[in-house]
Amino acid sequence: MVSRAFKLRVRRRFRVQQRQVEAFGQQAEAHLERNFFKRLERLREVRRFVGAWLLLVALLGGCAVVQIRALRGYYEVASPVPGGTYAEGIIGSFTNANPIYATSPVDQAVSHLIFAGLYEYNDQNQLVGDLATGPAAVNDQGTTYTVHLRRNLTWQDGVPLTSDDVLFTYQAIQSPDAQSPLNASFQNIKIAVPDAYTLTFTLPNVLASFPYSLTTGILPRHILGKTVMSEMRSAAFNTRAPVGAGPFKWQSVFAASSSPDDAQQQITLVPFTHYYAGQPKLSSFVIHTFSQTTDMADSFNNHALTAMAGLDTVPAHDIKEDTVRSYNMLQTAAVMTFFKMDNPVLSDGQVRKALVLATNRQGILDSLGYPTLTVDEPLLRGQLGYDPAFAEAGFDENAANQMLDQAGWVRGKDGVRQKDGKQLTFQLYAESSSEYSKVAKMLQKQWDAVGAKVDLQLQSGTDFQSTLAFHSYDALLYGVSIGSDPDVFAFWDSTQADIRSSSRLNFSGYNSKIADNALEAGRTRLDPELRTIKYQPFLKAWQADAPAIGLYQPRYLYITRGQVFGLAEHRINNAVDRYDNVQNWMIRQKQVPQM
Repeated sequence: MVSRAFKLRVRRRFRVQQRQVEAFGQQAEAHLERNFFKRLERLREVRRFVGAWLLLVALLGGCAVVQIRALRGYYEVASPVPGGTYAEGIIGSFTNANPIYATSPVDQAVSHLIFAGLYEYNDQNQLVGDLATGPAAVNDQGTTYTVHLRRNLTWQDGVPLTSDDVLFTYQAIQSPDAQSPLNASFQNIKIAVPDAYTLTFTLPNVLASFPYSLTTGILPRHILGKTVMSEMRSAAFNTRAPVGAGPFKWQSVFAASSSPDDAQQQITLVPFTHYYAGQPKLSSFVIHTFSQTTDMADSFNNHALTAMAGLDTVPAHDIKEDTVRSYNMLQTAAVMTFFKMDNPVLSDGQVRKALVLATNRQGILDSLGYPTLTVDEPLLRGQLGYDPAFAEAGFDENAANQMLDQAGWVRGKDGVRQKDGKQLTFQLYAESSSEYSKVAKMLQKQWDAVGAKVDLQLQSGTDFQSTLAFHSYDALLYGVSIGSDPDVFAFWDSTQADIRSSSRLNFSGYNSKIADNALEAGRTRLDPELRTIKYQPFLKAWQADAPAIGLYQPRYLYITRGQVFGLAEHRINNAVDRYDNVQNWMIRQKQVPQM
């Protein structure tokens, strides 16, 4: 039985514990009130404080980002990188990529990108090895040239390229059945193949300019070897699946428009990964052809083109962007006025000399809008054989008038001179491009000032080519490509005026025995100093006879959107020389750390 004392002791302990629990609860309430509820009232202030710090951190971070970006220029630079599609527009149409037939601007561009020749021109306009290892070795007689090929060359289909392919190419050119326009340049030349990497060219006579003719693209014998020569020009290879050894290989051709008025084509080329000079940096090269300049300018404005070729001026009213860049590449060519020397009026040497004196070359050069060089004799300034002592007379209107007066050409009431019942009048033909039209009108005005009446005939490209072919003009404003070598035989030797001549490039019909002998002597001497001496009688005769008036060296205008890395202005011999290092062209950039 539980005693009363025990019960009282338990009750006291319970009350003590109860009081302790109550005290603890009161303390807990006090702590909760003091440490939570009272601080809870300050949460809004704490939130503002935290938010302010977070905002400060964000501002500091943003400033750091802005500063880093602002300072990127000090430790990063924009650098060109591989990739991208290069789209080039050209006026004309694609018909044949085969290099032994390619003559139009479009065909030459496609052919040059696909095929490689034995030699090419570098950015200094010097002849250097392409498929060949270096300069051709010539024997002591100057009639045999030996060329060595690079080792391990391959065609774009992977087949090895050897000297047999080179032999086949030049045999095709020499074949009359193949009808290559290059045929005349390789007649009577014997070609031999001592081994797979060596060729010899044996000429019937010494010809100093011969190596410059070895830039033609080489054809693959394993593909075309069984083609009948009479069918070579129309072979499917030429337009559907050409295979070369150049920097780019064929992918496709697409007719974007078949309408005669706005015919357009797209020829797509891709890099040749095993190109001997290194795989091209561009991802693809697309040539767009146009029949109208306005259509090409529209495509350029719409960012469908990277570049435009084949124009003589920038179409300022059509091009709307400030990023447009013009590359002016001086050509080794001469724009001249050729006088038809069998014309009744222009056959008079005093008339031709007076027209030379009446021509203000500097005024014409100033009107062109681009830097160039004066042409004042049949050779270009700086070219082997050029001699300022034989330059044509400069502008002197008074001297021109005196010369015509002394020659019996008297001014009539209308201001036009006459002699023996003939008026001093003739027709001047030129292509109706903006540049030639401007120059022709200036000549017309300058010659009118000395009493010569000039009937100006500005023709479309097609009509003008017909005029050239048939020599149906009195005087001709035209540019002829001379090239790096000073062999101008084709333009001034009397045999080249004959209607039976394969080229008939003697546009003046110039006939001088002194000039003929000197031209032949100059082209058959390999020693530069001796060659220069041999050309002097020709230069002197040309100066005295005045069969033409030299004006200026033309440019090749290449228009791009922004800079094309790897492309630079330099002297070129023909339009496709703009591609001399196309494998290194780049159009993309990215920021990289500055080294």
